[in-house]
Amino acid sequence: MNCHNEIRKIKEVIKNYTEGTFTANAAQLAQAFHPQAVMNGFLGGEMLITTPQVFIDNVAGSPAMSAQGFAYNAEIESIVIEGSIAAVTLSETGFMGSGRFVNFFHLIKDNGEWKIISKLFTTIA
Repeated sequence: MNCHNEIRKIKEVIKNYTEGTFTANAAQLAQAFHPQAVMNGFLGGEMLITTPQVFIDNVAGSPAMSAQGFAYNAEIESIVIEGSIAAVTLSETGFMGSGRFVNFFHLIKDNGEWKIISKLFTTIA
């Protein structure tokens, strides 16, 4: 396995996630997720156990953050790959004007393509 090539492919998945989120592009955002993905975490103090589709629909139903003037920033803090699975830590600030999000993504390589299979997230004030 060419680790540099796999890291590049994983970064492309995360780029689809962040750009799709920022621009309210539902198709680009959905492309990052595996069809059977799950999404769980805390939004403020509220626990959410759901699927990415709820998030995708919410983002798509709002004007793009770029159009709203939000200073959104997303930074990959770590990538760990073991065979056909990977873990990515992503820190986001300025999502819809909120504080900071920390996301733990698990990715799986399915039919040669990396996809997010789970997202665990929390907000930090």
